[in-house]
Amino acid sequence: MSRRVLVTGATGYVGDRLLRALAARGVAVRGMARRPEMLRARVGPDIEVVGGDALRPETLPAALDGVDTAYYLIHSMGAGASFEASDRAAAENFGRAAGAAGVRRIVYLGGLGDSAVALSPHLRSRQQVGDILRASGVETLEFRASVVIGPGSLSFELVRALVERLPVMIMPRWVSVPAQPIAVDDVLAYLIAGLDVPVSGSCIFEIGGADVVSYADLMREYAAARGLRRWMIPVPVLTPWLSSLWLGLVTPVYARIGRTLIESIVHATVVRDDTAERLFQVHPRGMREAMAAALRSEEHDLNATRWSDALSSLGEPREWGGVRFGSRLVDTRTALTSAPPARVFAAVRRIGGRNGWYYGNWLWSARGAIDLLVGGAGMRRGRRDPDALRVGDVVDFWRVEVCEPDRRLRLVAEMKLPGRAWLEFEVEPHAAGSLLRQTAIFDPVGLAGLAYWYGIYPLHRMVFRGMLRGLVAAAEGRHHL
Repeated sequence: MSRRVLVTGATGYVGDRLLRALAARGVAVRGMARRPEMLRARVGPDIEVVGGDALRPETLPAALDGVDTAYYLIHSMGAGASFEASDRAAAENFGRAAGAAGVRRIVYLGGLGDSAVALSPHLRSRQQVGDILRASGVETLEFRASVVIGPGSLSFELVRALVERLPVMIMPRWVSVPAQPIAVDDVLAYLIAGLDVPVSGSCIFEIGGADVVSYADLMREYAAARGLRRWMIPVPVLTPWLSSLWLGLVTPVYARIGRTLIESIVHATVVRDDTAERLFQVHPRGMREAMAAALRSEEHDLNATRWSDALSSLGEPREWGGVRFGSRLVDTRTALTSAPPARVFAAVRRIGGRNGWYYGNWLWSARGAIDLLVGGAGMRRGRRDPDALRVGDVVDFWRVEVCEPDRRLRLVAEMKLPGRAWLEFEVEPHAAGSLLRQTAIFDPVGLAGLAYWYGIYPLHRMVFRGMLRGLVAAAEGRHHL
């Protein structure tokens, strides 16, 4: 029987992978995202894309129209102190809309943790969301998972960054708390099996890998797999607040997310009910195999998302409605080059990440460090692929908004700013070569925005001029600084 399956959170780490896996199995699948244009750039024509936001209930009926099963993969951990209220509101809106649309089943990915103890706000919220979805009257299958291991997952990025960057590591008590990490492919197998599993009524399934280990064990396994020698020094205490600042400086995990994560890690997340193991034909791998699979996939799994690519990783999108902007400020520069447009655009699309910014990389790094300190993304996200770009991709503290091959690239800033900012590159044929136009655009908010622009304009002028020269040099095959 034909049926429609909806995947919410489709630009997120698990959602993106689930969407592709379902489509590969011939399932008629629809992806829902707050920014549907970004999702459309990532998926093929066999996947339907709709706009929808669980915090805006008026957007949900169209997304749920004709849906048999809906995957609920939404959470608001990046939204700061208000994430619990946002999680509750989103779940209530979605459950109500799913019931009205006649959805047969909701499949939800939540978090392990003993509800009999005082859980962290994050784990408590994940379990409350399951309660709310079940209360909607729609049959709900809740899969509760521990640490998810896969290329680009939050926990894998944390472990990788710490082990790669720190030959000597301070090990607070929370790194020894037991967990049951599960490979992302095994999570997907459970979620897909949830489409057809013959159960009556709502159920909770606890899922985990074959081994009960700790974050310290994960770090040791990663170091062994990479052939790295690391010294780990235990310390009696390191508060979540101090640990989060430490993580924010040495890993891609922002301090706000780090604190929420550590508050959850202090709780044991192990499987106590083996119903899932008995009911589903899924045989989760152990820690070593999961870590090895993540490392193998990391270099070539470039089409899938990373945790830090997700729009939610920076919290709720800033709403500009009602904000009075000042006069738009523009810095535009052009350069002629003998290189053809395709070669010029090839240099443009390689901008950022490990490739650098063609001029003053230390200044970009300094700006990223400042952004990190004030709660922004900083420069640690890098980019998905060193050569290719698509709409929605992260490039350090920018995100791709427009990408027209061999013609135009526009990046929108995701750094903390008193206003909105874009960086745009346009390439046009010109005589025997090309014209490259580079434009920085800033919409300041109030006096703070104007002070920011004019205060650092001398540095901007130097960087933008040097970047344009570097792009031309790279397009012409000359060395760039």
